[in-house]
Amino acid sequence: MFEFKLPDLGEGVHEGQVVNVLVKEGDTIDEYQPMLEVETDKAAVEIPAPKAGRVAKLNCQPGQMVKVGQVLVVIDDSATGGGPAAPASKPAEAKVAESKPPAGPARAPAPPPAAQRPAAAPAAAPAVARTAPAPVVTAPEPARPAAVVRESNGPVPAAPAVRKLARELNVDINLVPGSGPGGRILREDVERFASAGGAVVVDTGAAPSLPAMPMAGAELPDFSTQGPVRRETPPQIRKTIARAMTRAWQNVPRVTHADRADITDLEQSRKAYNAALKEGETKLTVTAVLVKAVAAALRRYPMLNCSFDAASEEIIYKDYCHIGIAVDTPRGLVVPVLRDAATKPLPQIAAELADIASKARAAAFAVNDLRGATFTITNVGAIGGLFFTPMVNFPEVGILGVGRASLEPAVRDGQIVPRLLLSLSLSFDHRVCDGADAARFVTELIGALENPLRLLSLT
Repeated sequence: MFEFKLPDLGEGVHEGQVVNVLVKEGDTIDEYQPMLEVETDKAAVEIPAPKAGRVAKLNCQPGQMVKVGQVLVVIDDSATGGGPAAPASKPAEAKVAESKPPAGPARAPAPPPAAQRPAAAPAAAPAVARTAPAPVVTAPEPARPAAVVRESNGPVPAAPAVRKLARELNVDINLVPGSGPGGRILREDVERFASAGGAVVVDTGAAPSLPAMPMAGAELPDFSTQGPVRRETPPQIRKTIARAMTRAWQNVPRVTHADRADITDLEQSRKAYNAALKEGETKLTVTAVLVKAVAAALRRYPMLNCSFDAASEEIIYKDYCHIGIAVDTPRGLVVPVLRDAATKPLPQIAAELADIASKARAAAFAVNDLRGATFTITNVGAIGGLFFTPMVNFPEVGILGVGRASLEPAVRDGQIVPRLLLSLSLSFDHRVCDGADAARFVTELIGALENPLRLLSLT
């Protein structure tokens, strides 16, 4: 019998929701035949069979939440000669194994609360190894439990993304009880620990870090006293969005700079360009032009194409430009990434955006299609609205919100004339970028949009 476990689908992906089960117990399946559809990290992923055989047992059903390393399907491969485990199941097992301590007793799956544990000698956690030895102190709120450092015989089993989240929430990962395979610490373990009043890590010689913001709505009134209510479990994509927005709100001191661009000439040029296209060639959209203009502006203002490492107090500048495009889909908001936008010509950008739109309609994104952006564009103009304050897509430091383009009276050469004005809203991380930097960036962007010939030289 071969136990197929949910494989590691990418860094930071630790759970998914089973959307569809494509086989049933007793079915004979071929190698690579689709077995399950799992929604994880904003993407619907089709999981194939790692080997041929008969489905002996199904351990999951549609709507069920499953974790990396959990046994989903038991395959009777005796008729095919058995053999070693298929590569498809190895990544999850290997990743768990890498995170386990090399020696010593296994981590207890559910340690007692920190307040009930005896104090131990402080041990430098990997999450704060880049700073001075980090003592752990109790947060000032009286409701928080006393912070006690966990005794450790090796590294705490947790993925790099989970360790990063612990640093962002000022949680000592040594204290967090792990609910994953072998005591592995998952993202929700860290979030649950922080919302319950976890430990605050303080850098020696520096001011204490601010305590993690408590999760909103921890205590809700009984709404049923006011009328009928119903509870529903949100889809996985909504949970992912909720976590991302909470992280952005907690970690990014955001400011929004707004302005408008006159795109009258640009629209005339764009329509003339599209009218001259041959059959099968991709039409040029305003979003494609924005992507090209934004990528060029990011080269001149790299402080908006970076990330801030709060643990080391360093700015990480990125010498590449990957633009995230926020897309509204029936399943929820997704942000596919258009890579190396600064080096691609406008026709190629337009073609890739058309491909992104096609994938969005079919919910056919792979996990990697949604990762690696250095800056995001969100365009709500087709729906309506002028200015808004988009949330920075952490760990990026900037996002451009695009509103509706409207025909309005404007003064040109002393005359009142109709002009097409496009609303722009730039939200940015004020730790990295000042208001003057944001204003210069938007002015550069407006200059490119109002002078279409400049776009020809943007490479």
